[in-house]
Amino acid sequence: MIEIIIYILLGIGVFFNLLAGIGLLRFPDVYTRLHAGTKCTTFGSIFIIGSVVILGLKNWWIGDTGGSVLAIHSVIALAAILITNPTGAHAIARAAHRSGVKPVGAVVDDLKNKTIKKPKPKKKKKEEK
Repeated sequence: MIEIIIYILLGIGVFFNLLAGIGLLRFPDVYTRLHAGTKCTTFGSIFIIGSVVILGLKNWWIGDTGGSVLAIHSVIALAAILITNPTGAHAIARAAHRSGVKPVGAVVDDLKNKTIKKPKPKKKKKEEK
């Protein structure tokens, strides 16, 4: 029964990663490609790592001590993916918007009139004599 759950989770994860690849090829601009490339791969990674964790816990239950290490390392890797994927996508999208890349077919750009505050150069202090 556990093997069936593992295969189902792997199938769902591979399906979402496949959708991410198709989205990267088919979507028209950087923003929608980022959406496909990060949302789908993050969601696919959750399911794939979930199947690895279940497999590791199953092996640990049988008596293999390496199973617990596999499960713990997989959870740590998932935490890293859950933090870095959205953060990286946000940074790339923000850089693209600041560079002037327009979304294809966008009707409203809420950030268009926002001014970007640049830091003022610091004045050098005069040395006292």
